[in-house]
Amino acid sequence: MEAITPNATRASPDQPLSEPLVAVRTLQLTVPSAAGPVNILRGIDLDIAPGEAVGVVGPSGSGKTSLLMVLAGLERATSGSVRLNGIELAGKSEDALARLRRATVGIVFQAFHLIPTMTALENVAIPLELAGDPDAMDKAAASLRSVGLSHRLTHLPGQLSGGEQQRVALARAFAPRPRLLLADEPTGNLDQATGAVVMDLLFALRAESGTTLMLITHDPALASRCGRIIRIADGRIAD
Repeated sequence: MEAITPNATRASPDQPLSEPLVAVRTLQLTVPSAAGPVNILRGIDLDIAPGEAVGVVGPSGSGKTSLLMVLAGLERATSGSVRLNGIELAGKSEDALARLRRATVGIVFQAFHLIPTMTALENVAIPLELAGDPDAMDKAAASLRSVGLSHRLTHLPGQLSGGEQQRVALARAFAPRPRLLLADEPTGNLDQATGAVVMDLLFALRAESGTTLMLITHDPALASRCGRIIRIADGRIAD
């Protein structure tokens, strides 16, 4: 697949280039430790265009997940600029970041993060209900149907297999129609065959919705399904 470059094309010669959905400049993340400050991200510059699929690869501890957390507004950068959907994250309150995340971002983690006391339907409906959507339950049911789980609506997470739980997590992430989907090793807790099914679903849903994707993975074959691959090493984007 040919690499997609942010802002590489325009609809007509007179139409201005669109702003990247994600624009990161000189991003630094330093965290304290007993041995002293630890530099996690060391000057990241990155643009991700609307509709682009980007695979992020690199060794464990290189900063991949930290980058995802900063882009989601779940971790605050030490310095630098992070713009999401044209909005600068620096200086935003936690409430403002939560609203932006709810309106713009879907996240799929390795560990599912479903609420164990809620049914599959209730788990998927949560972001819709928080956004005040009056059709939250109907949309949640439709999202579960899209991942082949219409027969599991009333099941609790503990009654589902690992693959089914991750499909619920996919349904929850896609239900609000996010502009950006952040996926952190989404097959890490699954066997190879189940992981392949989950990833086929993820890429099919992304293609259908046009959602921008940033996928963190250790699997080169998965990364190669994205239009562009970014390699991170020691907190920097490798050449």
